[in-house]
Amino acid sequence: MFGIPGKQAVTMTPKAVAQIRKLMERDGRHGLRIGVKKGGCAGMEYTMDYVDEAEPADEVVEQDGARVLIAPMAQMFLFGTEIDYETSLLESAFKFRNPNVADACGCGESIKFKDVEELEAKRQAQG
Repeated sequence: MFGIPGKQAVTMTPKAVAQIRKLMERDGRHGLRIGVKKGGCAGMEYTMDYVDEAEPADEVVEQDGARVLIAPMAQMFLFGTEIDYETSLLESAFKFRNPNVADACGCGESIKFKDVEELEAKRQAQG
């Protein structure tokens, strides 16, 4: 929907690919749908849900057996994002390195995106 021909909407690090594949295989799922919703102290939060099939408007990104589906309303906000999976002594979690984020809260759970007009202009310039 908001893609650039020949360029994937999001990329995944090898650790993210391994974790997504593991989750898909363990639970027999088609993939993980990522999106954004209102919430948190900065205004928006990422969402991740298991899916059994793609919706017609989903952007499907496959990389080395891992499948991520991007919800239609989130596509312009997530374009260019790198998904990683980090493990530390206290937590293991997916991390999003998103060039469209203007600000984030201190805990990293909540984000604020650049203006929609700015994101659309950037996308037009790239394509």
